[in-house]
Amino acid sequence: MSMDDSASTTPIATPKLPPARERVQPINDRIAKLYPEFEGLNYEGRLQLLIAVILSAQCTDARINKITPALFTRFQTAADFATCDIKELERLIKPSGFFKNKAKNIRACCVELVNRFGGEVPSTLEDLVTLPGVGRKTANVILGHGFDKPGITVDTHVGRLSRRLGLTRHRDPKKVELALAEIVPQEEWLHFSGRLIMHGRKVCLSRKPRCETCPIADLCPKIGVKGLAAKRKRKKKTVSPQRTQRAQRETDSK
Repeated sequence: MSMDDSASTTPIATPKLPPARERVQPINDRIAKLYPEFEGLNYEGRLQLLIAVILSAQCTDARINKITPALFTRFQTAADFATCDIKELERLIKPSGFFKNKAKNIRACCVELVNRFGGEVPSTLEDLVTLPGVGRKTANVILGHGFDKPGITVDTHVGRLSRRLGLTRHRDPKKVELALAEIVPQEEWLHFSGRLIMHGRKVCLSRKPRCETCPIADLCPKIGVKGLAAKRKRKKKTVSPQRTQRAQRETDSK
Protein backbone atom coordinates (compact mmCIF):
# COMPACT_ATOMS: atom_id res chain seq x y z
CA MET A 1 0.00 0.00 0.00
CA SER A 2 1.38 3.41 -0.92
CA MET A 3 1.77 6.25 1.54
CA ASP A 4 -1.05 8.09 -0.23
CA ASP A 5 -3.37 5.11 0.12
CA SER A 6 -2.42 4.75 3.78
CA ALA A 7 -3.11 8.41 4.42
CA SER A 8 -6.48 8.25 2.71
CA THR A 9 -7.67 5.45 5.01
CA THR A 10 -6.50 7.11 8.21
CA PRO A 11 -9.53 8.37 10.15
CA ILE A 12 -9.67 12.11 10.69
CA ALA A 13 -9.60 12.97 14.39
CA THR A 14 -12.62 14.88 15.67
CA PRO A 15 -11.46 18.27 16.96
CA LYS A 16 -11.64 18.56 20.72
CA LEU A 17 -14.28 20.99 21.89
CA PRO A 18 -13.59 23.73 24.44
CA PRO A 19 -14.83 23.13 28.00
CA ALA A 20 -18.49 23.71 28.82
CA ARG A 21 -17.83 27.08 30.47
CA GLU A 22 -16.39 28.42 27.21
CA ARG A 23 -19.08 26.92 24.97
CA VAL A 24 -22.19 27.91 26.89
CA GLN A 25 -22.15 31.58 25.84
CA PRO A 26 -21.92 30.95 22.07
CA ILE A 27 -24.54 28.19 22.47
CA ASN A 28 -26.87 30.66 24.17
CA ASP A 29 -26.16 33.39 21.60
CA ARG A 30 -27.07 31.13 18.69
CA ILE A 31 -30.26 29.68 20.13
CA ALA A 32 -31.30 33.18 21.25
CA LYS A 33 -31.46 34.14 17.56
CA LEU A 34 -33.39 30.97 16.81
CA TYR A 35 -35.92 31.47 19.62
CA PRO A 36 -36.26 35.21 20.30
CA GLU A 37 -39.52 34.63 22.15
CA PHE A 38 -40.46 31.70 24.37
CA GLU A 39 -43.60 29.87 23.29
CA GLY A 40 -45.22 28.76 26.51
CA LEU A 41 -48.27 28.98 28.71
CA ASN A 42 -50.92 31.69 28.50
CA TYR A 43 -51.85 33.30 31.81
CA GLU A 44 -52.77 36.54 33.53
CA GLY A 45 -51.26 36.98 36.97
CA ARG A 46 -49.28 34.77 39.30
CA LEU A 47 -52.14 32.52 40.42
CA GLN A 48 -53.02 31.59 36.84
CA LEU A 49 -49.34 30.97 36.15
CA LEU A 50 -49.09 28.65 39.15
CA ILE A 51 -52.19 26.67 38.17
CA ALA A 52 -51.12 26.43 34.53
CA VAL A 53 -47.65 25.14 35.44
CA ILE A 54 -49.11 22.48 37.74
CA LEU A 55 -51.40 21.40 34.90
CA SER A 56 -48.55 21.29 32.37
CA ALA A 57 -46.88 18.27 33.98
CA GLN A 58 -46.81 15.44 31.41
CA CYS A 59 -48.77 17.59 28.96
CA THR A 60 -48.01 20.07 26.18
CA ASP A 61 -48.33 23.82 26.72
CA ALA A 62 -50.55 23.99 23.63
CA ARG A 63 -53.11 21.66 25.19
CA ILE A 64 -53.02 23.49 28.53
CA ASN A 65 -53.66 26.77 26.70
CA LYS A 66 -56.88 25.24 25.34
CA ILE A 67 -58.01 24.18 28.82
CA THR A 68 -57.25 27.26 30.91
CA PRO A 69 -59.62 29.87 29.40
CA ALA A 70 -62.72 28.04 30.64
CA LEU A 71 -60.99 27.06 33.88
CA PHE A 72 -59.94 30.62 34.74
CA THR A 73 -63.35 31.97 33.84
CA ARG A 74 -64.97 29.55 36.29
CA PHE A 75 -62.41 29.94 39.11
CA GLN A 76 -60.75 33.34 39.47
CA THR A 77 -59.19 33.44 42.95
CA ALA A 78 -57.30 31.09 45.23
CA ALA A 79 -60.41 30.93 47.42
CA ASP A 80 -62.47 29.84 44.41
CA PHE A 81 -60.12 26.92 43.77
CA ALA A 82 -59.83 26.12 47.49
CA THR A 83 -63.58 25.71 47.89
CA CYS A 84 -64.42 24.27 44.46
CA ASP A 85 -66.22 21.02 43.80
CA ILE A 86 -63.43 18.55 43.05
CA LYS A 87 -65.51 16.71 40.44
CA GLU A 88 -66.13 19.92 38.52
CA LEU A 89 -62.44 20.78 38.64
CA GLU A 90 -61.54 17.29 37.40
CA ARG A 91 -63.96 17.64 34.50
CA LEU A 92 -62.51 20.99 33.44
CA ILE A 93 -58.89 19.79 33.48
CA LYS A 94 -59.42 16.20 32.30
CA PRO A 95 -57.74 16.71 28.87
CA SER A 96 -54.45 17.54 30.65
CA GLY A 97 -54.02 13.94 31.82
CA PHE A 98 -53.54 12.67 35.38
CA PHE A 99 -56.45 14.97 36.13
CA LYS A 100 -57.47 13.44 39.47
CA ASN A 101 -54.04 13.98 41.02
CA LYS A 102 -53.70 17.44 39.47
CA ALA A 103 -57.14 18.48 40.73
CA LYS A 104 -56.26 17.29 44.23
CA ASN A 105 -52.96 19.22 44.18
CA ILE A 106 -54.51 22.40 42.77
CA ARG A 107 -57.23 22.53 45.41
CA ALA A 108 -54.82 21.65 48.24
CA CYS A 109 -52.32 24.20 46.97
CA CYS A 110 -54.95 26.94 46.95
CA VAL A 111 -56.10 25.98 50.46
CA GLU A 112 -52.51 26.61 51.57
CA LEU A 113 -52.40 29.91 49.69
CA VAL A 114 -55.57 31.08 51.46
CA ASN A 115 -54.59 29.84 54.93
CA ARG A 116 -50.89 30.78 54.93
CA PHE A 117 -50.35 33.50 52.34
CA GLY A 118 -53.55 35.54 52.23
CA GLY A 119 -54.56 34.03 48.91
CA GLU A 120 -51.40 35.28 47.19
CA VAL A 121 -48.60 33.29 45.54
CA PRO A 122 -45.47 33.46 47.73
CA SER A 123 -42.31 35.00 46.29
CA THR A 124 -39.59 32.70 47.63
CA LEU A 125 -38.37 29.28 46.57
CA GLU A 126 -38.51 28.10 50.17
CA ASP A 127 -42.22 28.94 50.50
CA LEU A 128 -43.22 27.78 47.03
CA VAL A 129 -41.83 24.25 47.40
CA THR A 130 -43.97 23.73 50.52
CA LEU A 131 -47.12 23.94 48.40
CA PRO A 132 -48.79 20.73 47.14
CA GLY A 133 -47.87 20.02 43.52
CA VAL A 134 -44.95 22.45 43.50
CA GLY A 135 -41.33 21.28 43.16
CA ARG A 136 -38.17 23.19 42.33
CA LYS A 137 -38.92 23.23 38.61
CA THR A 138 -42.37 24.75 39.08
CA ALA A 139 -41.07 27.15 41.74
CA ASN A 140 -38.34 28.45 39.43
CA VAL A 141 -40.87 29.01 36.64
CA ILE A 142 -43.08 30.99 39.04
CA LEU A 143 -40.17 33.06 40.35
CA GLY A 144 -38.80 33.76 36.90
CA HIS A 145 -41.99 34.59 35.03
CA GLY A 146 -44.07 35.84 37.96
CA PHE A 147 -41.55 37.77 40.03
CA ASP A 148 -38.67 38.45 37.58
CA LYS A 149 -36.35 36.50 39.85
CA PRO A 150 -33.79 34.54 37.81
CA GLY A 151 -33.85 30.79 38.13
CA ILE A 152 -32.95 27.78 36.01
CA THR A 153 -35.89 25.55 35.16
CA VAL A 154 -34.88 21.93 34.62
CA ASP A 155 -37.49 19.85 32.83
CA THR A 156 -36.84 16.74 30.74
CA HIS A 157 -35.69 18.82 27.75
CA VAL A 158 -33.24 20.96 29.74
CA GLY A 159 -31.78 17.95 31.50
CA ARG A 160 -31.43 15.92 28.30
CA LEU A 161 -29.88 18.73 26.24
CA SER A 162 -27.52 19.73 29.04
CA ARG A 163 -26.10 16.21 29.09
CA ARG A 164 -26.04 15.88 25.29
CA LEU A 165 -24.21 19.22 25.02
CA GLY A 166 -21.72 18.13 27.67
CA LEU A 167 -22.69 20.93 30.06
CA THR A 168 -23.19 18.44 32.90
CA ARG A 169 -23.18 14.71 33.53
CA HIS A 170 -25.81 14.86 36.26
CA ARG A 171 -29.25 13.30 35.88
CA ASP A 172 -30.74 14.66 39.10
CA PRO A 173 -32.66 17.88 38.18
CA LYS A 174 -31.41 19.82 41.20
CA LYS A 175 -27.79 18.94 40.42
CA VAL A 176 -28.32 19.91 36.76
CA GLU A 177 -29.78 23.23 37.93
CA LEU A 178 -26.81 23.96 40.17
CA ALA A 179 -24.29 22.90 37.50
CA LEU A 180 -25.85 25.22 34.91
CA ALA A 181 -26.02 28.06 37.42
CA GLU A 182 -22.23 27.91 37.70
CA ILE A 183 -21.58 28.46 33.98
CA VAL A 184 -24.60 30.42 32.69
CA PRO A 185 -24.71 34.16 33.50
CA GLN A 186 -27.40 34.81 36.10
CA GLU A 187 -29.27 37.30 33.92
CA GLU A 188 -29.65 34.54 31.30
CA TRP A 189 -30.81 31.72 33.59
CA LEU A 190 -34.51 31.93 32.76
CA HIS A 191 -34.00 32.63 29.05
CA PHE A 192 -31.41 29.87 28.64
CA SER A 193 -33.79 27.32 30.15
CA GLY A 194 -36.61 28.43 27.86
CA ARG A 195 -34.41 28.28 24.78
CA LEU A 196 -33.20 24.77 25.60
CA ILE A 197 -36.82 23.69 26.04
CA MET A 198 -37.74 25.09 22.62
CA HIS A 199 -34.66 23.54 21.01
CA GLY A 200 -35.46 20.18 22.58
CA ARG A 201 -38.99 20.32 21.19
CA LYS A 202 -38.11 21.43 17.68
CA VAL A 203 -34.57 20.26 16.79
CA CYS A 204 -32.73 18.24 19.43
CA LEU A 205 -35.37 15.55 19.72
CA SER A 206 -35.00 12.78 22.25
CA ARG A 207 -34.82 9.73 19.95
CA LYS A 208 -33.82 11.26 16.63
CA PRO A 209 -32.04 14.61 16.98
CA ARG A 210 -31.81 16.69 13.80
CA CYS A 211 -28.08 17.32 14.04
CA GLU A 212 -27.78 18.07 10.32
CA THR A 213 -29.91 21.22 10.72
CA CYS A 214 -28.82 22.20 14.23
CA PRO A 215 -27.14 25.63 14.48
CA ILE A 216 -25.06 24.55 17.48
CA ALA A 217 -23.94 21.15 16.12
CA ASP A 218 -20.30 22.29 15.95
CA LEU A 219 -20.42 23.19 19.65
CA CYS A 220 -22.02 19.91 20.69
CA PRO A 221 -20.15 16.69 21.58
CA LYS A 222 -23.40 14.83 20.80
CA ILE A 223 -23.12 12.69 23.91
CA GLY A 224 -25.31 9.62 23.54
CA VAL A 225 -26.37 10.37 19.95
CA LYS A 226 -24.29 7.55 18.41
CA GLY A 227 -25.89 5.15 20.84
CA LEU A 228 -29.35 6.24 19.66
CA ALA A 229 -28.42 5.58 16.02
CA ALA A 230 -27.08 2.13 16.87
CA LYS A 231 -30.21 1.35 18.86
CA ARG A 232 -32.44 2.33 15.91
CA LYS A 233 -30.32 0.17 13.61
CA ARG A 234 -30.64 -2.87 15.90
CA LYS A 235 -34.36 -2.32 16.24
CA LYS A 236 -34.75 -2.15 12.46
CA LYS A 237 -32.97 -5.47 12.04
CA THR A 238 -34.99 -7.17 14.75
CA VAL A 239 -37.98 -9.11 13.43
CA SER A 240 -40.76 -9.85 15.88
CA PRO A 241 -41.66 -13.54 16.51
CA GLN A 242 -45.21 -12.80 15.33
CA ARG A 243 -43.97 -11.58 11.94
CA THR A 244 -41.68 -14.61 11.62
CA GLN A 245 -44.51 -17.02 12.41
CA ARG A 246 -46.85 -15.25 9.99
CA ALA A 247 -44.28 -15.42 7.19
CA GLN A 248 -43.73 -19.12 7.87
CA ARG A 249 -47.47 -19.83 7.69
CA GLU A 250 -47.71 -17.96 4.38
CA THR A 251 -44.81 -20.00 3.02
CA ASP A 252 -46.33 -23.30 4.18
CA SER A 253 -49.67 -22.48 2.58
CA LYS A 254 -48.10 -22.01 -0.86
